Amino acid sequence: MSLQILNGVRVWLCDAEGPRLSTGRDATDIIGEAYGAEVDVIALPAARLTDEFFDLSTRLAGEFVQKFVNYGAALAIVGDITVHMAASNPLRDFVYESNRGRHLWFVGDREALAARL
Repeated sequence: MSLQILNGVRVWLCDAEGPRLSTGRDATDIIGEAYGAEVDVIALPAARLTDEFFDLSTRLAGEFVQKFVNYGAALAIVGDITVHMAASNPLRDFVYESNRGRHLWFVGDREALAARL
């Protein structure tokens, strides 16, 4: 993991390599790792998330995202999730609404994240 400044914003970039994240506790662990760096956004590779995250009926995405909201950290999920979105209208709606807000964004790559900031 590394701290980077993108367009003047402190972003904690999580490694693409590492264990798959599948619980609310995993979200808390990521937040804890970034805590001392005083970041504005935590960028998490979509590839680190399990398929259950993208299946909204499991409620994992809601639990995961709620941890970030509770701790006041914005979350950017970085990577191609078009396969998941094509399989789920509710997920497509969730991504659309999330991208309109300030706490959770889904972006295709780091460049798209920088443009968003």
